[in-house]
Amino acid sequence: MTDIEIAKSAKLENIVEIAKKIDIPKEDLELYGKYKAKISNKIEEQLKNKKEGKLILVTAMSPTPLGEGKTTISISIADGLRKIGEKSILALREPSLGPVFGVKGGATGGGHAQVAPMEDINLHFTGDIHAITTANNLLSAMIDNHIYHGNELGIEKVVWKRCLDLNDRQLRTVNTGLSGESKIVPREDSFDITVASEVMAILCLAKDIKDLREKLGNIVIGYNKQGKPIYAKDLKSEGAMTVLLKDAIKPNLVQTLEHTPAIIHGGPFANIAHGCNSIIATKLAMKLADYCITEAGFGADLGAEKFLDIKCRKANLKPNAVVCVATIKALKYNGGVDKENIKKENMQALEKGMNNLYKHIDNLKEKFGLNVIVAINKYNTDTNLELEFVKDKLDGKGIQSSVVESWEKGGEGATDIAKKIVQLVKKEENFKYIYDLNETIEEKINKVVTKIYGASKVNYSQEAKENIDKIEKIGYGDLPICIAKTQYSFSDDPKKLDISEPFEFNIRNVELKAGAGFIVVLAGKIMTMPGLPKVPSAESIDIDENGEIIGIF
Repeated sequence: MTDIEIAKSAKLENIVEIAKKIDIPKEDLELYGKYKAKISNKIEEQLKNKKEGKLILVTAMSPTPLGEGKTTISISIADGLRKIGEKSILALREPSLGPVFGVKGGATGGGHAQVAPMEDINLHFTGDIHAITTANNLLSAMIDNHIYHGNELGIEKVVWKRCLDLNDRQLRTVNTGLSGESKIVPREDSFDITVASEVMAILCLAKDIKDLREKLGNIVIGYNKQGKPIYAKDLKSEGAMTVLLKDAIKPNLVQTLEHTPAIIHGGPFANIAHGCNSIIATKLAMKLADYCITEAGFGADLGAEKFLDIKCRKANLKPNAVVCVATIKALKYNGGVDKENIKKENMQALEKGMNNLYKHIDNLKEKFGLNVIVAINKYNTDTNLELEFVKDKLDGKGIQSSVVESWEKGGEGATDIAKKIVQLVKKEENFKYIYDLNETIEEKINKVVTKIYGASKVNYSQEAKENIDKIEKIGYGDLPICIAKTQYSFSDDPKKLDISEPFEFNIRNVELKAGAGFIVVLAGKIMTMPGLPKVPSAESIDIDENGEIIGIF
């Protein structure tokens, strides 16, 4: 059966019953039909004195283009913990329509380890991402309207971009204001994908609606002739933007196919944004269960680093354990096997690819000081020889691991790792950040690039150097950094998979995100508006004569 067939065959519980499992009364739910609900922000006050549960972060080795199943593993661990009698909950990101219609497909897990209703979550869900798109573009409209009506603020350079939650490379650079009307000022503009919008980052890093409004007001939209920043609050736009986001800031409650509660809220990409679900959702989930399972996007060099250096710092969080997902196909891919031959047994490539996994584990254990276990996500093409080889190699280095068979068996296939996690969280950790905020921007970048990525040198373009100097001069040098780079390699080159070869790391540009409270560092050729592949997933998605969606995977 396909993922969507498995999801449709499952019998879901009413969302009110799911809420009861985590002690949320019906009056604190805003229902979106039978199987989706938003959680009222009133519940935070009721839970303020409740002890927080353990936080389990799920990350991964460097992925293949189709990903390695972090969401599937996250779901199965939550289900597996329930199977062994523990009270667990999920805190995940919302899927972007970019990957759904692009190359990766949906982001609700796979097989018997899924969150549901699968089609709703993968498509419009409760409208959060649409609200973010609208708030972002309202600010754009107000900027150009202000310029049209005389430009009282003296906006000389606009840095704020419009956004759309689809992969559309044609929108990377556009010309606007071409109607020829007398007072319209034409200019070159560009679009980000919504999940790279600063509004998305702000929603995910805000503590409450008051903090959300303040952060929106602190967005730098451009600069005047003197090089001084102009903020969204100078345009008086933050109030209307907050109104558009008043429902989007409330976390969404759904369930797994095995009826484990799941909070899904916010969805920034990790290769071009900070890659974590909202602080509100994570902290709420930790109050509602003994174990909160959350996920950070792509490999640990991207999602986990940003989760730890940005989100944990801002929210005063620290994981009690980290699960690093590995697959046989990703190990072979990083060992030099091309996509066409990835299912064929190749022990030489498998062994070479282990170096990628070792590097991620070393970063998590030694650089961040965290407790780590490897989840070997089993595919039906994996052989026992390959699985035993990986386990033996990890055992030889004293690295705990577990083969997880959740696609086929759901939570039952994750009970071994669930038991090991219960023991792992009892161990002491020595969590530390990679850099201090009071270091210079270049010092912070250099530490991440050399320590986490393993580069020998960092090269800065002239534009990047000028922008770093500008950011520090206007008083924002003490912010954390968010490096936007390829997810397929530790380097800035997606084709450079061999980590034994020395490499230099190239910084193209640096952008201030004062509202979100971090600095985006653009590396290599990474784009904040992705494009569709030659054969996008959208070609396979359809609706049948009975009104049933087909083709989402």
